[in-house]
Amino acid sequence: MLLVMISPVYGTTLTLQECLDKALHSHPDIQRFVLQLRYSQKDVEVARADYLPQITLSGEYDPTRTYVFPANGVFSTRDDDGWQVGAMLKQKIWDFGKTTDLIKAREVQQEIAGLSLQDAKALLVYKVKIQYDLAVIQREAMAVRQEDFRVKDALYKQAKALFAQGLKTRADASRFLSSRAAADDNLSIARANFDQAVTLLSLYIGAPIDKNVELEKNLLQPGSYSVDEQSVMVASPVLKRLQKAMDKTEYLYRATRAGRFGSIDAVASYTHQDTLNAYDATLVGVMLNIPLYSGGRLSAQQEQADIDRQSAKNDYAAKLLTLKEEYATLRLNLRRYSQTIQARTAQLQAARETKEVVDGRYREGLSTYIEVLDATAAMLEARLGLLQARYDQSSTIHRMEYLQGKTL
Repeated sequence: MLLVMISPVYGTTLTLQECLDKALHSHPDIQRFVLQLRYSQKDVEVARADYLPQITLSGEYDPTRTYVFPANGVFSTRDDDGWQVGAMLKQKIWDFGKTTDLIKAREVQQEIAGLSLQDAKALLVYKVKIQYDLAVIQREAMAVRQEDFRVKDALYKQAKALFAQGLKTRADASRFLSSRAAADDNLSIARANFDQAVTLLSLYIGAPIDKNVELEKNLLQPGSYSVDEQSVMVASPVLKRLQKAMDKTEYLYRATRAGRFGSIDAVASYTHQDTLNAYDATLVGVMLNIPLYSGGRLSAQQEQADIDRQSAKNDYAAKLLTLKEEYATLRLNLRRYSQTIQARTAQLQAARETKEVVDGRYREGLSTYIEVLDATAAMLEARLGLLQARYDQSSTIHRMEYLQGKTL
């Protein structure tokens, strides 16, 4: 695993692209699918080898061997040593397309492995983006909580001073003190959530991340995003993989069916034998192999291949419905989040204006501490709600990109 140390100097920016590059380079899931792709490539070479000449070399030496000689109805024996060496060449001529279909099935499996790798990369990119956005949102939430604490701390100090002057009651100071304590607790929770988000992100990218590192904030403010259902279905690596799986099972079914007819092979051999007498033996011919009875094995294998073919079609149809359902849900969520962001932006603006008015009235003695706290809580809720809506929108877009197999 590649460990890249990130400088702890404050102000250093860790971009999303850097996180994606490190995760795709070092994550064990990606390495596993890369190995599967390499394995499938070698599997194709194994299948193609059946159409190439097969040459074998054999040898035998017997220190003691009994030779039998019949003569005039009487058998005599003799013990002596013996040896032989030989070579055989076997070339497949025709097997009714079985080997061709097997090669095609392995080639399709190689394509499936490539699509699986693409899907694994897209899934990892989706997870990294989600975690990166979560770290950004938690840092901004932490900043909101810090500001909320500062405001309530200032209100508490102000109320305590006014109480000392006899302008406010003890209840004002006590209530602000309680609110400050709650704000301090919420700030601690926000810090812990941010630390957790950064820690999980560091696990994805395989490198430590300093808590003071700068993150890209503009990622949570995406522009308009639109993609139609057909584009998602066509681009989906999962659907492509299942389509290839149907092709693979079709080739395997045809290969299994062709196996019932046997094969025609060309055979050539040369043997030198030295057993009492030395001589050479040669053979050149054509061999026909037809399986007449296999105990029902071939029929069962053909039925299994047919079942696999039907299952692959069902898997594709089921996944297609699932993707369409998820796409429809994501599209509706995008519309809803867009409206939510607009509403909460307006709500935040109104809450800020209300708080300014209430703070001024409180300083003039025209508002109570309850009204001040209510206005502060409304603005806090509006700010946090806007952050959550932006995160939800960004997460939905990332999910839509994953369905299309995007790795950028």
